[in-house]
Formats: sequence, C-alpha cells, structure tokens
Amino acid sequence: MQVIFVVLNKIECLEDLLARLKKAGVTGGTIIDSTGMVKSLEESDDSYLLGSLRLFLENPHPDSKTIFFIVNNEQVELVRKTVSDALGGIDNHDTGIVFGIPISFADGLIKK
Repeated sequence: MQVIFVVLNKIECLEDLLARLKKAGVTGGTIIDSTGMVKSLEESDDSYLLGSLRLFLENPHPDSKTIFFIVNNEQVELVRKTVSDALGGIDNHDTGIVFGIPISFADGLIKK
C-alpha cells in the first residue's frame, strides 16, 4: 500500500481530477486547503507597503489543495497517469506535484 499525495495548484481542475480518480478505483481520500511556502513568506514580509504593492504588480500564487489517499501498490502507476492526464501534464509549470510513500498498515479503512 502507498499513500499518494497530490498538491494541486490548478484548483480549477479539482472536480475533474476527483471524477477521474474515482473512475480509476480510488474510493476515498482527504482534501485539505493549503498554501505554498513562498506565498506564506511573502505575506509575512516586514514591509506592509511593499507586500501590498506586490499584490498589484505580480500575480500571486493562488492557494492550493492537498489531496491524499491510500491505494494498493498495483494502482500506483494508474493513479499517477490519471493525475497527470487530468492536469494536462504534472510536469508543466505551476500545476502541482504528486508523490507516494509506502505504508506498512492502515487501520480504519472500510474493506469491500
């Protein structure tokens, strides 16, 4: 089993991504509102005036969504492809990231 994390910068793709994941066999997960570190550092800038001006001069990175779910090892490649396809290519600039971490157990999952 693996827990797959998707940090989604293209939040407008969320609904389509979730529909595709369901079709690929992902039956549950958790979605968390998240913010990138760079944006957080910009917001805590000591200079309020410079920080405010930056909002008008730049297109600040929008908030993101972090999705995580558990899949069987056999599903990992299908899930990676599904995520990349739903986002028009995960390697494109400002799309997001996806990664998996092996887990040794997961209590509390409902098995069918």
